[in-house]
Amino acid sequence: MRKWFLFIVPTLLVFLVILLSDQTRRKIVFYNFSDIDDYMIFPSRTIKASSEPFRFHEAVTPTRVPQFVTLGKRHNIPLDEFLESVNTIAFLVIKNDTLIYEEYFDRHTADSISMSFSVTKALFSALIGVAIADGYIHSVEQPVTDYIPELISKDFVKVKLRHLLQMTSGMGYEDCGLLNNPFGKQARLSYTDKLVDELLDVYLDISPGTTFLYKSIDNALLALVLHRVLTPMTLTEYMQKKIWTPLGMESDALWSIDHESDGLEKTWCCISATARDLAKFGRLYMRGGDWNGKTIIPHDWVVRSTCVDTTEGSPPQYQYGWWIMSERYGDFRAEGVRGQFIYVNPAKDIIIVRLGKSRGGLSWKEWKDFFTYMAEHIS
Repeated sequence: MRKWFLFIVPTLLVFLVILLSDQTRRKIVFYNFSDIDDYMIFPSRTIKASSEPFRFHEAVTPTRVPQFVTLGKRHNIPLDEFLESVNTIAFLVIKNDTLIYEEYFDRHTADSISMSFSVTKALFSALIGVAIADGYIHSVEQPVTDYIPELISKDFVKVKLRHLLQMTSGMGYEDCGLLNNPFGKQARLSYTDKLVDELLDVYLDISPGTTFLYKSIDNALLALVLHRVLTPMTLTEYMQKKIWTPLGMESDALWSIDHESDGLEKTWCCISATARDLAKFGRLYMRGGDWNGKTIIPHDWVVRSTCVDTTEGSPPQYQYGWWIMSERYGDFRAEGVRGQFIYVNPAKDIIIVRLGKSRGGLSWKEWKDFFTYMAEHIS
């Protein structure tokens, strides 16, 4: 027994030394699973509220939304009870520019911000479209190596910017979560303070433009592209100038970066904002990139982001940070891992924002069915 003890203890000590010798691993162990309040643990830049805020008309009339929810095995559950039971913290329904339903739970309010997780991908995608319109980037058909030449030796000349937007880059990573791979690439992207180093440490597993694989690193490489063409302007400053201020956002937001001072924004996960301001982003896309008569995002970019395109390995359900729902309504949604949603239904002029601490035990399909159910029963 003593021999085993003398073997196991030193082995564990060596393992712990190796494990904790890397700062990123230490953060992964300490912080582990991501949370809606993670903006408190990362350095960030502030996206300031507009001095001329836009506000939806308010006519909160709960009777215009279904009073009871039937979803899967759940039958005729009061809406507010259902929302609370699935860990919702904010739920907004906007129809025809009028806020008709607004509820908050678990001490959250209209002024509360929370991490939007992968909803940020849709917000960041808009910046890429704007950057193309502004001439910072020539085309989505350009190889990523035009902007990141360090990847030429790794054969990334075959990877187009559109492949990164569509997640068909061929890189050998997958967003599988901390539970499945606690020290994998996704976890390292989240907790590293040397994001650029992690982004240059990549490889191709299959040919680009052939297969869809959801992975945040595709989006993160686009962050480095935009960072390089905008410098010395930061991505946060560009977001402020091109989207946040023009849309009349009511509240400050935070965009997490990998390290203080000259850090790089985490564009795949980490804008923390209020539900009302996220709803305005939904309105912008519902209006095809137009905001009260002014073009904020090129209309063709919005169309490409929210319509089916199965060329070059792209799937029918995902484009440029948005998940496509149905042909019937032309509806689409942005979604985050903890059940953050911006749902947009142009045919019915409906925007729904749901923020949560988790998905509340519902599958992605069940949430999709829920938004369809709501849209069909809103008057």
